[in-house]
Amino acid sequence: MASSSTSTRVVSQLGAAGLAALLAAVCLLHAGGVAAAELCVDYYDCTCPDAYKIVQGVLVEAHQSDPRIFASLIRLHFHDCFVQGCDGSLLLDTFDGMESEKDARPNNGSARGYDVVDAAKAALEDACPGVVSCADILALAAEISVELSGGPGWSVLLGRLDGLTSSKADAENLPGPFDGLDVLRAKFRNATLDDTTDLVALSGAHTFGRVQCQFVTDRLYNFSGTNQPDPTLDSAYRAFLSQRCPRNGDGSSLNDLDPTTPDNFDKNYFTNLEVNRGFLQSDQELKSDPSAAGTTAPIVDRFAGSQDAFFSSFANSMIKMGNIRPVTDPSQGEVRARCAFVNSD
Repeated sequence: MASSSTSTRVVSQLGAAGLAALLAAVCLLHAGGVAAAELCVDYYDCTCPDAYKIVQGVLVEAHQSDPRIFASLIRLHFHDCFVQGCDGSLLLDTFDGMESEKDARPNNGSARGYDVVDAAKAALEDACPGVVSCADILALAAEISVELSGGPGWSVLLGRLDGLTSSKADAENLPGPFDGLDVLRAKFRNATLDDTTDLVALSGAHTFGRVQCQFVTDRLYNFSGTNQPDPTLDSAYRAFLSQRCPRNGDGSSLNDLDPTTPDNFDKNYFTNLEVNRGFLQSDQELKSDPSAAGTTAPIVDRFAGSQDAFFSSFANSMIKMGNIRPVTDPSQGEVRARCAFVNSD
């Protein structure tokens, strides 16, 4: 198996299609309970050939009653990969004194979609018992969610095992809505991702979904303790948000991250940033922070001008993120029977 540093260099030098093709060529399919040496696109071709279709069917059904679910599922994959790597640790409930990542501040009360992941797991267990990991379900659900919302598809690399531990402490340090650009860049570097292109591309997932008022009220009424609004916030958009999120109002009220096409995966997130209409501080920082001019702002400009450029970079960055510290050694992971619990001995 390639070292993590080697994998990172390979990932950074190849596009989405080239990366998927390369890893598919070198991986070994699992057999007889032995995990693959490397993630690959055809990992389940022999053991669960309908895995993708099964997950897709569950998501399509869930979306009929929950239009937010696609954005919620990609967020789960993101939050999973940034803590201990893409190992399904986010899905674990608290057990044996190990606190669940679900209870960390960035997840508690806002991360959602666990029931849909459980439904996909149950459907896969019916078809292929003990084969498809919960970590891989998150990766598949993220790609399916984006593609069904009008975004790009990509060849999902598979073969992750589910980890045996979780880390609420590490989950407390996920990239957050109030982070400045320097903090965001540092967190992406710490995750072995590029702190400019990957940061901007993956932030583009905020082109769909909803967000609670509590994450914008400081920008509207008391930015950085000034008792004034964020000066980078477009005045008309600020007036609109003030109606939606009044001072001392219900902090859990939901708003569209992208007011133009709230349920479509497109480049409008970036066109919003161009005119100072990013909902979250961490989003607008990519364009408006003083240090952004030589780092992230040109990438925002490029994606605002070309949806094809955004889609290509997003697919590549998703593959890179999905390759963060995957568990492939069966002595360090397993295929959980239920995503919220490690298997009993």
